[in-house]
Amino acid sequence: MNINRRQFITTLGVSSLLTQIAPTIAQNTISPLTIIKPPRLKIGDTIGLISPAGIIENQDIENAKETFQKLGLNIKIGTHILDRHGYLAGTDINRTKDIHLMFTDPSVKAIMAMRGGWGCNRLLPLLNYSLIRSYPKIIIGYSDITSLLLAINARSRLITFHGGVATSTWNKFTVDYFQRILFDGELLTMENSSTPEGNIEKITPGQAQGKLIGGNLSVIAAMIGSAYLPSWHNNILFVEDIGEDVYRIDRMLTQLKNAGILNQISGFIFGQCTNCQVSEQPSFTLKQILQQHIQPLNIPAWYGSMIGHVKDKFTIPVGLKVEIDADYGTIKMLEASVMVGDREQVTGNR
Repeated sequence: MNINRRQFITTLGVSSLLTQIAPTIAQNTISPLTIIKPPRLKIGDTIGLISPAGIIENQDIENAKETFQKLGLNIKIGTHILDRHGYLAGTDINRTKDIHLMFTDPSVKAIMAMRGGWGCNRLLPLLNYSLIRSYPKIIIGYSDITSLLLAINARSRLITFHGGVATSTWNKFTVDYFQRILFDGELLTMENSSTPEGNIEKITPGQAQGKLIGGNLSVIAAMIGSAYLPSWHNNILFVEDIGEDVYRIDRMLTQLKNAGILNQISGFIFGQCTNCQVSEQPSFTLKQILQQHIQPLNIPAWYGSMIGHVKDKFTIPVGLKVEIDADYGTIKMLEASVMVGDREQVTGNR
C-alpha cells in the first residue's frame, strides 16, 4: 500500500473501503496528465452537502433541501455537516472524511459546500487526490472553497466548479447557468446581467484564450508557495473578494506579481469586490489599483464579471479552456465542462 492510500485509510478510519477503492484505481488507465471531466447532473440525482469550512445551522440544511428539490435533485447530508470545532465545522480529519465519503459514495453525483468561511486550506494535505480522481464528480462552491477547487484541479486533474454554495441565493440567473452548464453540458458565452450590478469596466481591451484558473483572491494569496496551485502559464486568472480594503487588494495583487503569477497569465478577470471600501485617506480607488497592476501586462482584462459574493452568479468551470473578450466582458466556453453520456459537447449560446 503506498503512502497516499495508507494516509487516506487512516484519515477515513474505515478500512473496509479499501476493497472498494482498489479495483477502481486499477481500472483507471487514463494518463495522470489528462484533465478529466465529471459526469453531468440529471433530474433525480443526489447532491452531497458538506461543510468543509465555516459552521452552519439546521435551518441552512432545511433551506437547501427546499432549494434543490425545486431543481429536481435529492440531497445527502455529510456525517459531520453540523459539527463544531471552534469556528470550524468540525475537526480537519472529520471534514476531510466527509469529502472522501462523498466522492466514494455511488449514490452521490455531485458535491456542494454549504458555505465558505475559513478552513479549507487546512484540509489540503489530508486529501487523497488519487482517490478523488478515481471517482470524478462535480464539486462546486466559492469563497473559501477556492482552496478545494484549485487543489483538486491541480492534483486530481479534475475540472471543478466555482459557483453557488447551498446557502447562496438561487435566483433565476444563478440557476440558469447552473442547469445549462452542469445538467445540459452546453457551451455558453457568459454575459453579465442587465442590472446595475452587471456593469463592467474595461482595464485592457482585447481577446485571449486559456484555461480559467482562479477564485477568491484572499484564498489564492494564502495558497502561494504551496504545492496545491495549478499552472498559470498562458491561462486566464479570475478573482473576486468581499470586505477587503483597497490597500489589501493592492497587497494581494502585489504578492501575485512578486510570485511571478501575473507575468504568466494570458488574461485577467476581476469579478465582484463586494463591500470593498476605502478606509483611509488619501487612497487609491480599486480601479486605479487594477490599472496599476494589470495594464502593464498588456493582456485583455476587465472588472465586474458576475463572479463572487453577489446574487447573480456564473457557474465557472475551473481548468476549462475558454476565450474571453475584455471589450464586452464575456467568457466563451470552448468545450463542455461535463460528460453528457457518449457526447462530450452540446452546443449552446447565451
